[in-house]
Amino acid sequence: QVQVVESGGGLVQPGGSLRLSCAASGSIFSINAMGWYRQTPGKVRELVATISSDGATYYADSVKGRFTISRDYAKNAVYLQMNSLKPEDTAVYYCNAEIRHSAIATMVYNYWGRGTQVTVSS
Repeated sequence: QVQVVESGGGLVQPGGSLRLSCAASGSIFSINAMGWYRQTPGKVRELVATISSDGATYYADSVKGRFTISRDYAKNAVYLQMNSLKPEDTAVYYCNAEIRHSAIATMVYNYWGRGTQVTVSS
């Protein structure tokens, strides 16, 4: 089995910072891309940031310049440093990992964490 677990969410004032962490564990041969998504009560799921197996990054325009995604390949972990937070950043943040299970089987599967709540409010 594969477990993907996020942590680091919480309540923060506008302009503040949070650092989200995500670690994948279990039957893992390798991980391709990892990323962060967020979802509001309006059921809009938004890609926030991704980082590929070779370190290439992508950011949504709404977070560009404020958020930084990074990765620890040895720990199967991905992080999201969130600075200059705004109320509109309030959401449940989900970690995603594209995981290859076997040295023989090349197919990758998407795994999701259960999410961590980020609330930006005065």
